[in-house]
Amino acid sequence: MAGDVINLRQFRKRQARTEKEKQAEQNRVTFGRSKAEKTLTEALNKKAAKALDHGRIEQAGGETSVDRKKP
Repeated sequence: MAGDVINLRQFRKRQARTEKEKQAEQNRVTFGRSKAEKTLTEALNKKAAKALDHGRIEQAGGETSVDRKKP
């Protein structure tokens, strides 16, 4: 009938630590990218934007077809 004696203060601290570690692991998965990965993504985005800009059609007035306001 005698069970293990548990110190509730230590139990709560241990439980809080494990919850905090689970949250930290989730954050590492969600937000954890190295600087190299971030710069690579930024460079690819810039390259794609530049390629998109090269495809724009210039109008006689200096406007692009996107800049014109629809009546």
